[in-house]
Amino acid sequence: MQNRITDLFKIQYPIVQGGMIWVSGWRLASAVSNAGGLGLIGAGSMYPEVLREHIQKCKKATNKPFGVNVPMLYPNIEEIIQIIIEEGVKIVFTSAGNPTTHTARLKKAGITVAHVVSSVKFALKAQDAGVDAVVAEGFEAGGHNGREETTTFTLIPMVKEKLSIPLIAAGGIGNGRGMLAAMVLGADGVQVGSRFVASEESSAHQGFKDMVVKAKDGDTFLTLKELAPVRLLKNHFSDELVELYKTNPSKEELLKLLGRARAKKGMFEGDLVEGELEIGQISGLIHEVKSASEIIKDIVFEFEKAISEINKT
Repeated sequence: MQNRITDLFKIQYPIVQGGMIWVSGWRLASAVSNAGGLGLIGAGSMYPEVLREHIQKCKKATNKPFGVNVPMLYPNIEEIIQIIIEEGVKIVFTSAGNPTTHTARLKKAGITVAHVVSSVKFALKAQDAGVDAVVAEGFEAGGHNGREETTTFTLIPMVKEKLSIPLIAAGGIGNGRGMLAAMVLGADGVQVGSRFVASEESSAHQGFKDMVVKAKDGDTFLTLKELAPVRLLKNHFSDELVELYKTNPSKEELLKLLGRARAKKGMFEGDLVEGELEIGQISGLIHEVKSASEIIKDIVFEFEKAISEINKT
């Protein structure tokens, strides 16, 4: 399955595992990479030295390419970038910020850079900044989202029409049929996040994994648009948000309810009542916890089966 993404990252399959906070540690990243995809360590929930430890453990666990996802709004961004360079990481996915800030520095260090966007405008800005690939993410995705609320189905062909560098589709993709659909729309590869939350190697709390497996269509919603749009599972915390919105709250009131470390409380520590449970709409198609290797195999098998079925028609 060779194309621009497999060539760029030197991987077997054009499947990237999303670098999600509180989920994507070295165990998950190395397992995905060993299975032929591109594993990403999620730096967004790690202190600098914790990230260094995860990078070092990942290097010991796999001899395949892996990368680090770095939110550009990270408070210790300078230290994070320096650690990535010092540890010899070869691939970095940046998100939530201006790609011009660190792309040149990363590329000077010999690092391949991809940037996550939610619109055509930002895809072109990322390309102009010199990134090697763009991840275009529709608002079906879990966690933090773009304000445009553009679906993957419409975003990918619009970005493809304007972009010349490799394009990775994200948002609502968790199986082989979704991967094929994204590539028909113009993507060179896919980034899969939510499906890997419910993996054996994920560092998410087992209670959160179980809740994802039980989720059905309509069990997620997009909220907190005044702060930073986020898609999460409905629970008591989300009900509190709904009630607060009825009062036309200020940003300060929303921040007060959100508090600190609520995503850690829900996703990592397993508080399914008061925690923030970030997951995408594809959760309605996730029915069991599997190993990362099995998930990759399932996606590739279904992808190839779908192509075969189409060719028979």
